[in-house]
Amino acid sequence: LLSQFDPDNTGYISTEKFRSLLQRHGSELDPHKLEVLLALADSNSEGRICYQDFVNLMSNKRSNSFRQAILQGNRRLCSKALLEETGLSLSQRLIRHVAYETLPREIDRKWYYDSYTCCPPPWFMITITIVEVAFFLYNGVVLDRFVLQVTHPLYLKNALLYHPQLRAQAWRYLTYIFMHAGIEHLGLNVVLQLLVGVPLEMVHGAARISFVYVAGVVAGSLAVSVADMTAPVVGSSGGVYALVSAHLANIVMNWSGMKCQFKLLRMAVALICMSFEFGRAVWLRFHPSAYPPCPHPSFMAHLGGVVVGITLGVIILRNYEQRLQDQTLWWIFLSIYVIFVLFAVFWNIFAYSLLDLKLPPPP
Repeated sequence: LLSQFDPDNTGYISTEKFRSLLQRHGSELDPHKLEVLLALADSNSEGRICYQDFVNLMSNKRSNSFRQAILQGNRRLCSKALLEETGLSLSQRLIRHVAYETLPREIDRKWYYDSYTCCPPPWFMITITIVEVAFFLYNGVVLDRFVLQVTHPLYLKNALLYHPQLRAQAWRYLTYIFMHAGIEHLGLNVVLQLLVGVPLEMVHGAARISFVYVAGVVAGSLAVSVADMTAPVVGSSGGVYALVSAHLANIVMNWSGMKCQFKLLRMAVALICMSFEFGRAVWLRFHPSAYPPCPHPSFMAHLGGVVVGITLGVIILRNYEQRLQDQTLWWIFLSIYVIFVLFAVFWNIFAYSLLDLKLPPPP
């Protein structure tokens, strides 16, 4: 094939030969992929197309030069929008719905629609949710309490939650997500991370979504250790708020391109749920503790998750199927995050003794 369309071995194919190839084999391609290839041909002003771009496109990979060609060229697609297509099966309608919920550009929606195979499924968000629910049910049976478990005198003795006296046990900065204050706390977090996290993972993959989630979780516990130094931390709100705030920020930044139905209503519902859960956390933090002098869990983890979402999360969701290492803004925000983590680590090592804080007794 290379010798036929690129006899001089230049690494490029002429636009005319490229079009003839599409006409000859176009019926074998997915209709939306054919549109993308035609758009690539139409957008090229030099009369030639990189052969490697062509190979990448045929193997479901899109290079940076391809993206630039589409952005700089003719953005109009030949056929009707994906939303207008009829006769789709239930699974196809679900994939189309996810595409319109998460992607602002029609060309990306069609590419995702043709490329998605449900293999692998969104395993990360489903697995983390199942584990969180399992731990909550186990604690409910052990404590014989499912509402406001955090008020039980034995609650703080669990080895998973973050406690300021036990901050040297590094795993607690992450495992606290498996402990929740009560069924109302768990319920809101599970609903948000399934409704928002699963579609995001279907589009962006487990690696990116798990990174945002875990980064929000770690930032949440570290934020508490810096800004609310005497309080414990429980719940997955740091990771959940990172995902939801990144998604909402992405919708706002691409408002005109987001064609999902009822997007304003869905934003309002998400914000109401987040506000209610955050308000509950603030109320609980300042409510008289059932086991003084240790206060109830802090709400600062929510804010740490939001900050991660509108920085690292926005970059990850904005650059669909693009290599993050090629994005300057990604490196800037990643550097800021790493600096914060290092600062918080040294803060936890030195600041507690220097400030001579009176921490609650260990559980």
